[in-house]
Amino acid sequence: MSDTDLVLPAYGRGALSDLLPAVLAALGVADAPDPLGLAPARRACVFLVDGMGARLIERNAGTAPFLAAALRAGRALSAGFPSTTAASIGSLGTGLPSGASGMLGYRVLVPGTPHLMNLLRWDAAVDPLQWQPRETVFERAAREGIEVTQVTAARFQDSGLTRAVLRGGAFTGAESLVNRVAGALDTLRDAAERDARALVYLYYADLDAAGHVSGVASETWREQLATVDTTVRELVERLPPGTALYVTADHGMVDVPADRRIDVDEDPELQVGVRLLGGEGRARHVYAKPGAARDVLQIWREALEGMAVVRSREEAIYEGWFGPPEEVTDQAAPRIGDVVAALLQDWAVVATRREKLESRLLGMHGSLSAAEQDVPLLQFAADRQPGAAR
Repeated sequence: MSDTDLVLPAYGRGALSDLLPAVLAALGVADAPDPLGLAPARRACVFLVDGMGARLIERNAGTAPFLAAALRAGRALSAGFPSTTAASIGSLGTGLPSGASGMLGYRVLVPGTPHLMNLLRWDAAVDPLQWQPRETVFERAAREGIEVTQVTAARFQDSGLTRAVLRGGAFTGAESLVNRVAGALDTLRDAAERDARALVYLYYADLDAAGHVSGVASETWREQLATVDTTVRELVERLPPGTALYVTADHGMVDVPADRRIDVDEDPELQVGVRLLGGEGRARHVYAKPGAARDVLQIWREALEGMAVVRSREEAIYEGWFGPPEEVTDQAAPRIGDVVAALLQDWAVVATRREKLESRLLGMHGSLSAAEQDVPLLQFAADRQPGAAR
């Protein structure tokens, strides 16, 4: 695989960051951008299944026949870079590429400090509203008179990630997938009875967890996919009138064999000039010591030739990895590594001592391959044949 095999995200034309603005347009918000051409609706439910890449649905069509049929009738979106949950949820919730939202990966530098912050766990004393101050799509929807409700695990209600990019509207905590679906349907039915405009966001993470631990070729992962397939079918059958359902994901996943892992902690060459190692195994932010950025770039390019595409911060921004270059903000740019590496094929750069948990994962994501970038956009409507895309 070479540079030409990379999938650069279709920002503004068909990326995950385009979905919620297009949903607002479908709900009647006059000036909301709509590159996806969604049909009008009074109510919408966006169901994000963490880790459910479009290529994985295709590969497992026998396990998920309902999803596979809808994908054949629908389309794929690109996740954005890096193709990881914090960045993708950031893009979904703000309607912005990662370079505009500042949600730039799994673990990134807090500028002006010697610290990395995990954007999923929000494990630093950083105000989420200062990190991501722009209006979220949910806040915009509420301002337009649309009733917004999130339905997911209760522990996410006040998390830093939620406060940064998913703030706005009501929150319903539910632990099981069955209870989340029931909560979403109750909210949509109540809105339908009042003919109110409503937007429900439903989130499920267990498929991603199964892929990380057991791999996407495992029976454990396929069982989770079958559960999602059945759930989506039942959800479609129970949609109230005037409601559209959009099923999507934040990224795909690839299994990384043990012999395709480059361990920075055991490779002195890759440590030369490096101050901090951010990102994750498939998408690395490498922060250089003062004056060492050029040397780090050269070393990483040579050491990872054929295994990764390695760019300087400026090159990655210019090439549109983080969104159109003009949209990468002055606040966000310093959070990007001095050197950025997107891993190819099924390679990963791990750090077995400083990232013990992450280095043991079998399934990984974050890079620019189709397996990670292509996420489904499955569209259903209450007044259409179940499973038919609009």
